[in-house]
Amino acid sequence: MANYTAADIKALRERTGAGMMDVKKALDEANGDAEKAMELIRIKGLKGATKREGRSTAEGLVAAKVDGNVGVMVEVNCETDFVAKAGPFIEFANKVLAAAIDSGASDVEGVLAHTVDGKPVSEHVIEAGALLGEKVDIRRVARVEGAIVDAYLHKTSKDLPAQVGVLFAVEGSGNGAAEAAHDVAVHIAAYSPTYLTREDVPAELVETERRIADETARAEGKPEAALPKIVEGRLTGFFKEGVLVDQAFAKDAKKSVAQVLKDAGAEPKEFARFRVGA
Repeated sequence: MANYTAADIKALRERTGAGMMDVKKALDEANGDAEKAMELIRIKGLKGATKREGRSTAEGLVAAKVDGNVGVMVEVNCETDFVAKAGPFIEFANKVLAAAIDSGASDVEGVLAHTVDGKPVSEHVIEAGALLGEKVDIRRVARVEGAIVDAYLHKTSKDLPAQVGVLFAVEGSGNGAAEAAHDVAVHIAAYSPTYLTREDVPAELVETERRIADETARAEGKPEAALPKIVEGRLTGFFKEGVLVDQAFAKDAKKSVAQVLKDAGAEPKEFARFRVGA
């Protein structure tokens, strides 16, 4: 007869993020001793690390923090949404964020090489996978700087941690600069721009869009004399879709993001946007 209860199973699942059958087997082998079962789950996980290497990690969370004029954001992935909302995974993601901040790294390799508690973060990733019984990895790291930096995290489901994260940095010290920076960060989360300004769009992409606009207008039988104006109009539409400062502001579509920031005495500097799995 099992010498543990359903409550014991639930508690251990919450601590480890492991599946029900794995938890039950560990408790059986540990004769109901939760700490011993925890150790067995971890050992089993380490043995299975190689088998997990090729698995897909499309779930996870985004974590971010602003310290002074620097914002840091990480995307940490796992295999299932069950693990993504488990306490141990969230704790691990916070450890990764802290390592990203402490290391000053702006890429994954720099974070993985950073030492925490006497060993590189890369080893902590392996141990987290062992504990959780899933492949775990650090997908992306972003670091932005400016006079004002805003971090915005958005939950796409109330049952999960943040799935979308934004860092937005501006220069300037207008009375409304901080509020505008936050509003634009929320806008970025919703409207997903690709570039900050038109100058950031690769020249070859602009030329491709220009050519497509020209060929489309000709196929539609537009007058030759009207083609330049039509092409420029469609190119402007392309910029308004993918360039942050050209987008219509989410809270007031009559204004562009550029106008909102200018009115607040802020100048956009850089942004980063992560969506889990995208």
